[in-house]
Amino acid sequence: MARATLHNRQDSLEQALQIFWQKGFHATSLKDLEQAMDMRPGSIYATFGSKDALFQEALDYYARMAIAELERTLSKYPSSPLQGLAAYLRLLGSLRDQALPSNACMLVKSLLELGVKEESALCKVESMLAKIESRFTTSFIESQRIGELGHQLNPVLLAQRLQAEVMGLRSFAQRKVDSSVVHEVAEAMASSLDAMRIDNVG
Repeated sequence: MARATLHNRQDSLEQALQIFWQKGFHATSLKDLEQAMDMRPGSIYATFGSKDALFQEALDYYARMAIAELERTLSKYPSSPLQGLAAYLRLLGSLRDQALPSNACMLVKSLLELGVKEESALCKVESMLAKIESRFTTSFIESQRIGELGHQLNPVLLAQRLQAEVMGLRSFAQRKVDSSVVHEVAEAMASSLDAMRIDNVG
């Protein structure tokens, strides 16, 4: 595939992601996709196969961006996984300061929307959320290994709780609340992680 074609396909995928993220799978019509992607129906199907296939590719793209953002944040705190996770929560506190299609997580929106007719896409969403949760677990395990987090705590349960908090924070940010309130909630969540750190860790 020519480089220009690859570039155009990527641009089209990004536009599709924006409309799916904003409206959801069911509410996004073919006409919406045509307008957002500046493509005719035949070109959309020829390039991506179907609306469902396009949606799943958009999910993949979204998940890659989300995980990359998480990894970038964690990488800034190589000696303190807990601080890295707290920093990630604080980053999410700025959701309402950004020009996003939706403040709610696209994966969570899809999890709540998709049904048995979209089983393949739903399984993909579950797998992506599990991957993020697993990354949280790894951070908590590493935190215990270096003596930053007490060994009496369950890293799997902590990761599950953190994911629930992240999902809740992003849903909360979708409400008509002031940005400062989202920042405050995120800060409170981050502070609870900071409080877990064992004091004698350098």
